[in-house]
Amino acid sequence: MDLASEELQFLSISDILKESISIPKQSPKTFYLITLTLIFPLSFAILAHSLFTHPIIAQLQTNPSDASSKLLVFQFFYLIFLFAFSLLSTAATVFTVASLYTSKPVSFSSTIAAIPSVFKRLFITFLWVSLLMVVYNIVFLVFLVLLVIAVDTDNVLLFLFSLVVVFSLFLGVHVYISALWHLASVVSVLEPVYGFAAMKKSYQLLKGKTGMGFVLVFVYLAICGVINGLFGSIVVHGGDDYGVLTRITVGGFLVGVLVIVNLVGLLVQSVFYYVCKSYHHQGIDKGALYDHLGGYLGEYVPLKSSIQMENLDV
Repeated sequence: MDLASEELQFLSISDILKESISIPKQSPKTFYLITLTLIFPLSFAILAHSLFTHPIIAQLQTNPSDASSKLLVFQFFYLIFLFAFSLLSTAATVFTVASLYTSKPVSFSSTIAAIPSVFKRLFITFLWVSLLMVVYNIVFLVFLVLLVIAVDTDNVLLFLFSLVVVFSLFLGVHVYISALWHLASVVSVLEPVYGFAAMKKSYQLLKGKTGMGFVLVFVYLAICGVINGLFGSIVVHGGDDYGVLTRITVGGFLVGVLVIVNLVGLLVQSVFYYVCKSYHHQGIDKGALYDHLGGYLGEYVPLKSSIQMENLDV
């Protein structure tokens, strides 16, 4: 299906998944290398993180000062690695999908060559989203404090009900901000805006498709949560109940599943961007997008027309 087609606005969630899964078939070697060099290390780090921190946390009881410093150093480098490979994977996937759409020659080398310029734009957008998350978490903590002060803790049912309401609101807003971030990441790559402007653009695109975006992000986060839970219970903490071979086998399998989930997730966010554009009747000029992508490779030609072209027959 043409990603610029007006029919995209009518796609269901299952249709979006089918469309996303079919994309790697157009350039299997490129997506294989992206998966191997970027998405696999990211997925492995996410799961292996608890495997390495578990013995350090265990040391806190015997040698708290030394273990605390080790934990802080490890967490610092882990977050840097996680942040870097998350943005790199996003940049590579979104750029490759857009290149396929514009019939631009696709190769792993061209994708890697474009990443430095794309990365800078995604980094600025990520900083704005991080600022939003910090403000949001502060507000959430304030609500928790007010809840503890205002609600009578002796009334257990009322207190628990209040906690459920607050955490439900927290989860809902968290998922919405995540959807906003994923869409803003695609906008940062495919349109001449980034940072706060990309967030504003993604907010506008998400209107009318908020429910679909919420479901897609919630399902993705839920699957990742289940995978992390299984990895923690079997591989990290299952030494007494499972043998070494079983833990290695299950661990390898879960890493493979998470790799697939992350790849499909990145493809889905790219397709969802086109769905939102179609819903708002915003066509995409392939020639303008082609030139925009070429700018990342030092082949920049001034945009012949705005990427956000409405009522355009492609």
